[in-house]
Formats: sequence, structure tokens, C-alpha cells
Amino acid sequence: MQNSIDPGRPDTNAKFQSFNRRKPMEPSELCNLAREAMTHAYVPYSGYKVGAALLCADGAVYQGCNIENASYSPTVCAERTAFFKAVYDGHRDFTAIAVCGGKDGVITGSFPPCGVCRQVMREFCADDFMIYLVNPTGFEAVTLSQLLPYSFSAGVHMRG
Repeated sequence: MQNSIDPGRPDTNAKFQSFNRRKPMEPSELCNLAREAMTHAYVPYSGYKVGAALLCADGAVYQGCNIENASYSPTVCAERTAFFKAVYDGHRDFTAIAVCGGKDGVITGSFPPCGVCRQVMREFCADDFMIYLVNPTGFEAVTLSQLLPYSFSAGVHMRG
């Protein structure tokens, strides 16, 4: 049986926004994927679109966007969307993430991860995990330890 897709309707069987690569990914490529992910944001309340592209150690990339809710508390950030998708697919080893955002999808400056997203990153990533903050002229590279210097990690639970 042939599977034909009506061009006027979305392909509900399509799996997108995650793929594997065999060659190393340049930071600028990851930043471009974050920009693309930003276009999928659902932001009817704030208008601030955020996109993220998470690079796994095996070359897989997971994109995420922010998804708002009228009551705000259930809103999910782009970075966590990308991490949760990757973890669901079995990934636990991450190399870098690119993040971008702006009002109505216009990047006017860096859009660093919120504190909750930084803590989620710390759960899975080492201090030297790279975070690329996309800006209008390129990106700024920082490490997780620079954004979260006094982090709370699993090791804290082990201390007696």
C-alpha cells in the first residue's frame, strides 16, 4: 500500500527535529538549528519565541521550542523540551546546546537559559558543557559552570 501525503495537511507520521550526524557539528550549525526551532514556538501570551538545539555525544541533535500556557506555570522552556526529547530517546551524554530567543522571533541579544533549565542541564552535563548564546551577529560561547557556578548536583545528595 502506497503512503501518500496530502500537501495541505501535516504528516502526522513524520518524525522531525531530531537526527543523527556522522561528522562533527560546528557551533554555527547548531545555532542555525536553534534559530529554526524558534519558529515552532507556541507563545500566544508573551510573544517571546525561544529555540534550542541540543547536541548529543553521538552526533544526534534534538531541537526544542518554548510552549506557553495561559496559567504560565506549566509553560515549558525550549532547552528543557530538547533535553526531555533526548532523554526519552535514551540519550544521557550531551556535548553542547545552542539557545536563541526574542520578541516575535527577532533576535536582538543573547537569551540565556533560565535557572530551571540550567539546573536540568546540570543533572546531565559536566561543568565544561558548552552553551552557545545566539545573538544578532553570531554567538557567545559559555560553559555550564560559568552560568551556574554553585550548582546543586547529585553529588550533594551523597555527602554525609
